Amino acid sequence: MARTGKRTKGIEKAQPFEGISRVNPNAAGMDIGSVEIVASVKGAENTQLVRAFGNYTADLETIGDWLSEHGVTTVAMESTGVYWIPIFETLENRGFECLLISSRSLPRVAGRKSDIEDAQWIQTLHSYGLLESSFRPQADLIALRTLLRHRGQLIEHRSPHIQHMQKALLQMNVQLSQAVSDVTGVSGLRIITAILNGERDPVKLGTLREPGCKNSAEEIGRALTGTWREEHLFVLKQSFEMYVYYSEQIVDCDEEIERTYAGLRVDNDPGDLPPMSRRKRGSHSKNKPKQSEEIRVHLKRISGVDLSLVDGFGVSLSQTVLSEVGTDMSKFPSEKHFFSWLGLAPKHEISGGEGLEEQDAKNEEPRGASFSDGGAIGETFGNGLWREVSSNACASGTGAGNGGRCARDCTRGLSDVEVQG
Repeated sequence: MARTGKRTKGIEKAQPFEGISRVNPNAAGMDIGSVEIVASVKGAENTQLVRAFGNYTADLETIGDWLSEHGVTTVAMESTGVYWIPIFETLENRGFECLLISSRSLPRVAGRKSDIEDAQWIQTLHSYGLLESSFRPQADLIALRTLLRHRGQLIEHRSPHIQHMQKALLQMNVQLSQAVSDVTGVSGLRIITAILNGERDPVKLGTLREPGCKNSAEEIGRALTGTWREEHLFVLKQSFEMYVYYSEQIVDCDEEIERTYAGLRVDNDPGDLPPMSRRKRGSHSKNKPKQSEEIRVHLKRISGVDLSLVDGFGVSLSQTVLSEVGTDMSKFPSEKHFFSWLGLAPKHEISGGEGLEEQDAKNEEPRGASFSDGGAIGETFGNGLWREVSSNACASGTGAGNGGRCARDCTRGLSDVEVQG
């Protein structure tokens, strides 16, 4: 049932209004495209200077020189895709204050749209302080965020090849998924390797099981009697090779992430870390990093708090949250603002005195996007805690509510570190 809002009583009262004034007189606006960057700065009297540039590296340096000549100190830019990243980083390194503006939050004016008018409009709004920058963590965490997002993409790309292996085995009536709990476990990969090497004897294949495997060698042997059709063996071979390839790439990516951690700032002494709970230590996830304890030390050294000890968190989630959110929680005025950025806050919109139909905040995947709005991180918060408490018979609640608990612990922990530091 729609919720009815409170009526606004008709009153007539003089309210103070100081008008609108420029708060950023040295502001510039940019509209960034795939082949051209249009910039606008304040000109003489009531004019604006507009200039178009290319997007080569030499052009980016020219833009910085041009902005410096006109006394610009802060730049607001709008872009689609990732075209904004090179110019953003170039100007940021030269000391300009850079704001990335979401096209969804940028008010539009009536009339035909052009890059020149967009740049002028962005410069006008920014000079009056009417634009709000999209969230971006500290600059030294950007490299870590890029690598962690790439690692997540490698895991996503590896998953279909596991399904292709299972499908090829089932089409040959090789019931490996019933014989072992995980076809990509030690026993499963050992058996698949033997099959690809030409072994067809189910008895010999059954002896390749790990000693701790639940099923006996005889039971596994009966499940591994198949038709061995050549076309399915070919699919199995290629899928297995792709799985191995992506696994090797993930290992290489983990090594690069470790090198990136070593080069990050040292803000806190990690000291002796308390041991993780038995449930977290017993995790059999194949996607978690191998150097979990080393990563915990790095996270504690950077943020001053061990987020992996929070209920619902692990090492993987902790480093994802740190790279996406950063350690400066002062960018969020309160916990409620943080929840809203994560997409965990409910939407209560009222129009015409009646409540509109409530819809969950749209969560979007931040990996590969031009900027992160935190939606997928909010889902990660909720799903992380739900996995943690789902084994408890008394567990109840929604993913968003549980995500709020995780987000609350995160923001309070990081905020305490900020206050103490």
